[in-house]
Amino acid sequence: MADVQIQGVTKSFGETVAVSDLDLQIKDGEFVVLLGPTGAGKTTTLRLIAGLERPDSGTIQIGGHDATGLSPAERDTAFVFQQYSLYPHLSVFDNLAFPLRSPARRFPEQAIRRRVEEVARMVRIDHKLNSRSTRLSGGEMQRVAIGRALVRKPSIYLMDEPLSSLDAKLRADLRLELKRIQSELGATMLYVTHDQIEAMTMADRIGILSEGVLVQIGTPRAIYSEPANLHVAARLGQPAINLLPAGLLPDGAAPTGTTTIGARTEHLVIEKAANGHADGVVDWVEHLGDQNHLHVTVGAKKLVTLTDPDTSLAKGDRVTIRYRSPLYFGSDGQRLM
Repeated sequence: MADVQIQGVTKSFGETVAVSDLDLQIKDGEFVVLLGPTGAGKTTTLRLIAGLERPDSGTIQIGGHDATGLSPAERDTAFVFQQYSLYPHLSVFDNLAFPLRSPARRFPEQAIRRRVEEVARMVRIDHKLNSRSTRLSGGEMQRVAIGRALVRKPSIYLMDEPLSSLDAKLRADLRLELKRIQSELGATMLYVTHDQIEAMTMADRIGILSEGVLVQIGTPRAIYSEPANLHVAARLGQPAINLLPAGLLPDGAAPTGTTTIGARTEHLVIEKAANGHADGVVDWVEHLGDQNHLHVTVGAKKLVTLTDPDTSLAKGDRVTIRYRSPLYFGSDGQRLM
């Protein structure tokens, strides 16, 4: 495996800037996730590292060597696409073996068999080695696609939303599998997604992309609890962070210049009001089994937070609300310290 360093990389398509002055370092053995919506520049970043696109400016180093001008075959990267991209006429074994049979590698057939069987066990598809890829389920096909990348032991694995087309149960299962495999191999991995759960559960570090700009990068905990601005704050959290205007609720601790207060579940204390003052009214309680979503109207604003499944609050209840160390943002959207 190897580290990857991207310095000052910009890539445009016509008048559209897909990636703007990107600086990113991925350490050897690190699992980095780029998180952002469609059009943020995630896939373009992967394609630039793989050599499928050339940057307009900047450099890309892989394993300490300048790879900016190298062809894809010379870069020693493995790419897992959103769609499975398997060879339908080949068996699972031959799909997995395909990269090792490349004229550029020419592994002995006995070594290929050992490596394929090892990876097949790792991705738990060894019982299907003789099956045609067209006879597999969606989850099995994605395991084969991931396994085909793993057989090569490249410098870096590039993964473009490989789980997005799977159902929720399979996604959860393969999320755990992929993190387990990466840890066991000590692999360097760059994974892109728009799914915050994937980012939070798998990443050593998360990079937040917006319109081609890397807005912030850090550990999942740091990105969640110390977002640089409103955009980053809104990318993580379930339910989404409540962005409330300053002055809607009392908060004497708000620093000068605060225009927006970010309040997640842990930043709010909501209690049934006595006969006097009330800050809001419960719209409804959304029962989700192990927890509830509490929907509250405060003036002209609505907020959503989590509450215990045995809460006594009900639709129509008047409530008092107070902040508990929320996040503060200025008029420019940047978080105030």
